[in-house]
Amino acid sequence: MTNLIEVEKVSKAFGGIVANSEISLNVPEGRITGLIGPNGSGKTTLFNSIVGYHPVDSGSIRFEGKEITQMKVQQIARLGLLRTFQQTRIYSGLNCIDNLLISEPHRSATYMGMLMRYPAEAREKAERMLDFVGLYQKRRLISGELSFGQQKLLEFAMALMNEPKVLLLDEPTAGINPTLINGLIDRLKRAATELGITLFVIEHNMPVIMSLADNIYCLANGKMLAHGAPDEIRNDRRVIEAYLGGHYEAENA
Repeated sequence: MTNLIEVEKVSKAFGGIVANSEISLNVPEGRITGLIGPNGSGKTTLFNSIVGYHPVDSGSIRFEGKEITQMKVQQIARLGLLRTFQQTRIYSGLNCIDNLLISEPHRSATYMGMLMRYPAEAREKAERMLDFVGLYQKRRLISGELSFGQQKLLEFAMALMNEPKVLLLDEPTAGINPTLINGLIDRLKRAATELGITLFVIEHNMPVIMSLADNIYCLANGKMLAHGAPDEIRNDRRVIEAYLGGHYEAENA
């Protein structure tokens, strides 16, 4: 099995606060890898370091075997490694389909880039991606009028428009109506199986990550606490005590 992302002994501190301490993990190609841990455990910092937002203090990050530790965000994105955010980053004054068209690879998000004429194949691709995430019927709606959960689906579609090799998703179900979560889980799995995108997912919703991920890493206090298959993580006493809580074990025994 090929590891697309290899993180080796990565550390990152902000002043005197150590956010990540010698974190090592692998994200295998074609799989869905989960990342869990209490608030403040360093999950988002690790994501930001992987995609170049926070240069690491020490350690190594490789993508497809290539060292990317000192690369800039755009350089890493061009390699096919993208992420979404807890708070959505969309063009709220534009409709859904134009959000995707602006996100097309090689399309400039500048004012002049927005004025460029979109080829028919790009528009067709945008419509396919909106249909994939369940927003086709809202393609003409101004994106700022969408619910927060729908905006997260739109951001997911915008990322898919770039055809990433690996997509890092930061709490994809946060803010989404519980009745829509099963549909989102299905779309994430289909992104992996049908679109061939490897997913690395931060998620606080335990039933979601347990049903979604092939393997899960757990951080606590900026350090790696545990790693294993969902059943192993669910029953790991260290994880239960640090994060899941005894009530989860009792309710799901």
